[in-house]
Amino acid sequence: MPMILQPNHMLPYAMPVLMAWVFYRRVRRNFGPQAWKPKRTWLRLALVACVALLLLAAAVFVPHALLPMAGGAVVGVALGWIGLRHTHAEWRNGVRTYIPNPWVGGVLTLALALRLVWRFAHGGGMQGVQQQPSVLTMSMAAALVAYALYYSIGLIRRMRMLGEHPPQA
Repeated sequence: MPMILQPNHMLPYAMPVLMAWVFYRRVRRNFGPQAWKPKRTWLRLALVACVALLLLAAAVFVPHALLPMAGGAVVGVALGWIGLRHTHAEWRNGVRTYIPNPWVGGVLTLALALRLVWRFAHGGGMQGVQQQPSVLTMSMAAALVAYALYYSIGLIRRMRMLGEHPPQA
């Protein structure tokens, strides 16, 4: 009798593939010139703002999480400020582009990767979903979300300063 694969049977195989794809995209966005895609940035900003609201609600309900999450948010804003200061925006071949600072993005990606590895290595894999989230994980999430909000808003402003059309040669 053939075994029918259920979605919950595929999850342990799909999660590593999904995580690898997310990390690949994250790392790729840290290096070299990136074409400015305003719709994508606005969509990302809206999604991150929703996640920020959820994190804010979680900070209220998870015991002892408010202060570490506030600290994580401050760190995220500081990294966003540093990253934005070292991001170069320009017109290239008639397309608005920006070159992000690879160090800030690399530090955030490495921190996220190390936290995920730590969590999975210490029994917090898929079964950790039912447990209460750790304060460290929530403060890192606050840092990543605050960074994304600050950086996205700053990038939108910087691209508006470039103008809608390339300068005439």
